[in-house]
Amino acid sequence: MTFFDLFRNYVNQILGRKQEFYELLAAKDIGTIKDQMQTRGEAAEAALREYYVDTHPVMRREDKIITDKNGNIKRKEAVWKLPVPYQTYINEIALVFLYGRPVKWTQVSDGTDNAFAKFQEIIKRTRFDSKIRQCKRLAGIETESAMLFRVFKNDDGEPDVAIRVLAKSKGDEIYTRWDQYENLISVAWGYNVREADNKVVYHFDIFTPEFIYRCTRKSIGWEVEQEVNLIGKIPIILFQQEKEWAGVEHLINREEMIASRTADTNDYFADPIAIMAAELIKNLPDKKEAAKTLYTNDKDGVDKAMKYVTWDNAPQSKKDELEWLQNHILTNTFTPHITLDTLKSLSQLSAKALRTVMMLADIKAAKRKETHDELLDRTASLMTAIIGNVLDVSLRTQCDELKVGHEFQEPFGEDVADDLDNICKALDGGILSTETAVEMNPLVKDPVREMERIAAEQEERMKQQQSIFGDDGSAGPQSFSDGDDEDDEDSEDSESEESDEKKETKDKKPKK
Repeated sequence: MTFFDLFRNYVNQILGRKQEFYELLAAKDIGTIKDQMQTRGEAAEAALREYYVDTHPVMRREDKIITDKNGNIKRKEAVWKLPVPYQTYINEIALVFLYGRPVKWTQVSDGTDNAFAKFQEIIKRTRFDSKIRQCKRLAGIETESAMLFRVFKNDDGEPDVAIRVLAKSKGDEIYTRWDQYENLISVAWGYNVREADNKVVYHFDIFTPEFIYRCTRKSIGWEVEQEVNLIGKIPIILFQQEKEWAGVEHLINREEMIASRTADTNDYFADPIAIMAAELIKNLPDKKEAAKTLYTNDKDGVDKAMKYVTWDNAPQSKKDELEWLQNHILTNTFTPHITLDTLKSLSQLSAKALRTVMMLADIKAAKRKETHDELLDRTASLMTAIIGNVLDVSLRTQCDELKVGHEFQEPFGEDVADDLDNICKALDGGILSTETAVEMNPLVKDPVREMERIAAEQEERMKQQQSIFGDDGSAGPQSFSDGDDEDDEDSEDSESEESDEKKETKDKKPKK
């Protein structure tokens, strides 16, 4: 960037001139572009402070100053700071009920088997199931994350693709630009790179469907390199949502404060305290010690000069408030309360019963599916474009016709026995084809390969039947010939014996 360009951009900013996006790119005014794009950086930092227990408000409690009777400072008494990691628990439960089991991809179109096979290969090779779980976890924590599909040449010189997860906690900055119809126009990724001379350089990559702009901050201005986007789509899947514990922040803070103050109270009163007459006591221990002692000048007020004071239980109102807080924190975030007792009872339940017990989490997952359905559809479209335009151009025609569907799977599995029973009834009733039945079978992982095995087994059975019965279905010339002759001889002998018996019986009858 020249001094003239730098001066021109500075003047435009002062005068407040509205310039179009591509005009700013041509002028290499990346600072103005960043200001015009949207980012959730500050919201992500605030959410991270709530997520990590070390930065909870309860951790800012000041230690208690202990003074003597004259007001002189004796020491500082450390107070308890007990943060409760509700955020982690709530976020992980939400993740399990949405992506606890991998997404099931299905081929909806016909004649696109090769393209769909390549699609499944990329899903496995890029570890997509792991990456999408990372994105969902980070989005639940920071309110935003992204999945970047990066195309490159591997060591063999062949085109390849990899997935990188972007998030504020990983040092990434995500900027977006939308139109009035909430369509994503462009996405920018800001990041730092440590170069060979141990110098940290800031990069700002802008992705559009047509081009990718590699912007590098220099000591004066920016350096911008433009390259054609071979994919033809923005290679980023954006995850945006509110933090999973939104709405219960103050409830969590209140419970943490109560728990911390209760811990301080327990230190003072949970252990027995001895009460003794002052004239009978010498060398009293300090109150900080485990064996605390109170002394009084009233001998008559102490039974036999010495007794113990114990704290029977905490106030009932405090216990009720803690239970109320715990209940509302979990209920308002649609999070089931899972304890050891609950897990013992769940082991005996079926998948349908588990869904009923975990109804709150299931409701929350259904809400998230409204947006994640669109994200998965866009993921399928993006990966199809990567296959047809970059990885394997010979499959471009099939990729244009390929239609991929997806299905969220239940986190605790499904009732396989009921599904198989329904599939068999539909197959016997003639309302379901064998191929569809195999695709619906929950025990089959690869329907195409399973259909090939079924066809091979049927062909083998046909060969066995032909070898036994012949081509026309009748018994072969040598089949059971000996047995048939023996059966004929036996039948003839039995008929002759039967006729002799009848004749003998007739002769014995008296004549009239």
